[in-house]
Amino acid sequence: MIRAFQWDLARQVERLDWLLAQLPKYSKWGYNELYLHLEDAVDYPSLPGVARRDAYSWRQLTRLVTTAQAHGIGVVPIVNLLGHTQYLIKTPEWRDLNELRAADGSPLPEGQICPSHPRTLEVATKLLDDIAPLCTAGKVHVGLDESFVIGRHPLAREDVATLGLGGYFARYVNELHRLCTDRQLQMGIWADMLVLFPDAIAELPAGIAAYDWYYYAFGRSPRFEAQNFRAYDLAPKLRARGIDYWGCPMNGAFRHEPLPVFGDRLANAQSWWRRCRQVGASGFLVTGWEPNRLALETTMVVDAAIASLWLDDEDIDQVSMLERGFTRVYGKRQARERARLMMACDERAFSGYARWETHLHWDSCQGRDGAALYAADERFFARALHQPLPSVFAASLQWRHYLAARDRLIRHQAQLVHRARRLVHRDRRALLPRLVNMAIDELAAFRELHDRCRATVDTMWLSTRRQSQPNPNRRILSDDLVRLRELQGWWKKTQRDDTQLATASPVTGRWQLRLLVHTTHPNLQAVTVEIQQPDGSWRLELQRYLIEFRNHAARRRARLRHWLSLPLDSADTPVRIGLCGLGTFSISDTHLTDGVTEWRPSGRYRRVKLGQTKDPVSIVEVDRTQARATWQPRWVTQLQR
Repeated sequence: MIRAFQWDLARQVERLDWLLAQLPKYSKWGYNELYLHLEDAVDYPSLPGVARRDAYSWRQLTRLVTTAQAHGIGVVPIVNLLGHTQYLIKTPEWRDLNELRAADGSPLPEGQICPSHPRTLEVATKLLDDIAPLCTAGKVHVGLDESFVIGRHPLAREDVATLGLGGYFARYVNELHRLCTDRQLQMGIWADMLVLFPDAIAELPAGIAAYDWYYYAFGRSPRFEAQNFRAYDLAPKLRARGIDYWGCPMNGAFRHEPLPVFGDRLANAQSWWRRCRQVGASGFLVTGWEPNRLALETTMVVDAAIASLWLDDEDIDQVSMLERGFTRVYGKRQARERARLMMACDERAFSGYARWETHLHWDSCQGRDGAALYAADERFFARALHQPLPSVFAASLQWRHYLAARDRLIRHQAQLVHRARRLVHRDRRALLPRLVNMAIDELAAFRELHDRCRATVDTMWLSTRRQSQPNPNRRILSDDLVRLRELQGWWKKTQRDDTQLATASPVTGRWQLRLLVHTTHPNLQAVTVEIQQPDGSWRLELQRYLIEFRNHAARRRARLRHWLSLPLDSADTPVRIGLCGLGTFSISDTHLTDGVTEWRPSGRYRRVKLGQTKDPVSIVEVDRTQARATWQPRWVTQLQR
């Protein structure tokens, strides 16, 4: 069974010297193929204007490929040719390929390319001609994953009506396969669309490879997120069709995670290794995605740990796997202690959209949970910083400590705003100066932590990247500084005039809508909050996906809860809660408060359910920007605090 690893260079360009230095290590660990996810990270000779400013030159990419080959590692470029083709659509030359169109027929700014467009095979030919000399493993991967808007272009409607979506997808796979075969390359595709279109398998060409990916621990078979984590098994049908089957775990982070959730990642790899051996898979590919918000060396330790599955014993426990990963990368000294510490960090993972929302705004996460839970996280990471760690891991924990401190600060500051309003309401203004000073002092202390973290995120970034490239964690710090200054200014105005308390602050509005969202059947569902405009239309103010990206949430039945909050200018503002995507959720403890007065819908403990457990449609038939079910609360109960 081939053992492969992947570098996602599409989100950021890693320093070439660093990448070259890692190849002998991966070879020593038993990896024999490297998959390069490229998109616009390379200057394709036949596609001028596609490469971004800091892309690899063709000479640099060639050097990476030849060095890998010298260490016994074949290279498989990933050239996305359906979903994830924004790198093509962004250019004027190829924008018209977009599947999604405006009302006037013009292509929208974002989407994916349309298989029916007369120029789609033209751009595919150019890309494959360019990339073919670099396919030293004799393969090219054309992606095709998460292509959820397939068939929506006007040019595609007649074909879809005749062939069905599955047949339409299979026809495109056959067209790309002919292009790859003409260049003596085996074609690979991601397998998730085959779960959505199982009828397409019978029409696929023999000899291709299907890469089955799923990024959570599982038992006998992987599961599918977009179908309430339903178990599926593609291997028998693919084998009968003469298609190579691969299993694909993941080594790193989901989007904004500052650290891999190490236990989840290793459990996922163990699940796939067992399955690959059971079904006789052709290969095992450790994928890596969107690592630009963490230090790439942290995912490298996961790759080294996963190698224990074939270098040591496939039944090895996860702490021992991670210990050996640290040993392979940094040496044996304190490897066990480091592994235990990283596994303990998993219990406080910064994971899921409810946590990540604080990167965008500070007034959508407060609820009745308060600041104590986040203060405990802050103390944990403060203690963890005393452990001797490699510099990149120490910086990653310092960054995680900052995020925990910010979580605690936001919630505590919102509590202080509401407490201050109650003091004025109860005519206890004599206590107000002390509370305001407490809030300002807390912000000053956090500002010091914020300023120290600039060097922290630079350490994480510069371990493998160049200073000239935009650092997304630096952007987070910059945005936080703006909100921090606004909040400091708000409290200073309150010092001079307590009528300032009646205005909105960066952490809580004049009024605050708050509700507790319950997810019992995880799927690709999102909760939305809309505000009615004077003309009667509804404007979307907030949309949050409810997927958790954790093993404990990747199951058909779960018990997940998160507070959602939104500032409002007035208690009379009409709002409605909506469900987008698939599945269902319910909401409870819905209330509107300014810290003094609390309005509720009828019935104090009312729980409202939106959507349904079994959806009659699939993800490719759903417009995830439109609410499929809504509820408008009517405020009837008023409580004084």
